[in-house]
Amino acid sequence: MNRCSGQAEPARVLQVLGGTGLGGAESRVMDSYRHLDRSRIQFDFCVHSQEEGFFDKEIESLGGHIYRVPRFRVINWMAYRKAWKAFFAAHPGYRAVHGHMTSTASIYLPIAKASGVPLTIAHARSAGVDPGLKGMMTRFLRRNLGRKADVCLTCSRLAGEAVFGKKMVEQGKVITVPNAIDAQEFAFSPDMRMRRRAELGIGEQEFVIGHVGRFGHMKNHSFLLDVFAEVCKMLPDSRLLLVGEGSLMGAVREKAVSLGLAGRVIFAGNQAQVADYYMAMDFFVFPSIFEGLPGSVIEAQAAGLRCLVSDSVTDEVLITPLASARSLGDGAAAWARDVLERREYERKQMAQAIKDAGFDVSDQVKFLEKLYLGS
Repeated sequence: MNRCSGQAEPARVLQVLGGTGLGGAESRVMDSYRHLDRSRIQFDFCVHSQEEGFFDKEIESLGGHIYRVPRFRVINWMAYRKAWKAFFAAHPGYRAVHGHMTSTASIYLPIAKASGVPLTIAHARSAGVDPGLKGMMTRFLRRNLGRKADVCLTCSRLAGEAVFGKKMVEQGKVITVPNAIDAQEFAFSPDMRMRRRAELGIGEQEFVIGHVGRFGHMKNHSFLLDVFAEVCKMLPDSRLLLVGEGSLMGAVREKAVSLGLAGRVIFAGNQAQVADYYMAMDFFVFPSIFEGLPGSVIEAQAAGLRCLVSDSVTDEVLITPLASARSLGDGAAAWARDVLERREYERKQMAQAIKDAGFDVSDQVKFLEKLYLGS
């Protein structure tokens, strides 16, 4: 009890993530955190990074604590388990542990349960893994995850099958929770469009293809550059606006130079007000190799943008007529033709359509509050 006010302390829920940077999972968790009733539920965060993240200051301002554990590297398996046991011994009283980092959730969720946490949650947010040995190890660690959590959540059917197995999904043991956004935040603003394009040095008549996402294997920026190169052949007055950062950013820059596109590609980096950058775009292209359910495609539709998405991404993301899918196997030229054939359209307000489709954060927060509190 709060001795001064006589009110009960809020239930504390631990969110487990890789870090607190501007990633998809992190952004969706923060959307929920901002909108939930923090007099009843408070988030803390445990991350696998020793570096300060983009959201750290906001988390602390909202009343959350940030804790850190070592990054799992297989060879430190015992040290990793020991770190989690020490954490829960030092921080008892959590109502729930919500694990978004499913690669090692089969380790930390059982430890949380054994330490007295009433509710453990595993949340599938990706339908694929990184290539090579790292991906093989991720699949190995996830193999029994569905039996090691009290509740299994997923952002899409494909992600649920990838993490928990098709059988569990078909048996109804996995709950789908859409990657919801604050739809109104992304409502199209002609004034913001003009301001942001002016700041970025984009001409009024230039056609801007956009992408928002981390520079990593799954996002397939190399293919996106190939598509843009084909667009430029047919429509020279075009620009490519890339929002995000990541380990492959340098390689993408180098390829842009090799294709003779360096002056046409804008590397905007991570942006706190990412909604403003959607306003500057004319078309959103998203050629991912795999995803869970990408929030950026939902955001783009909320901003009134036509979208071309890889059919490797779940069709659950195609929630308005603005979005369509195409196979990566069709090649960059076919993707470019598709973009140019659909580039003429009237930009409309779509926030309400996003809400009606169940992708607004206000609906998700109601579900999470009931889940966490057991009501």
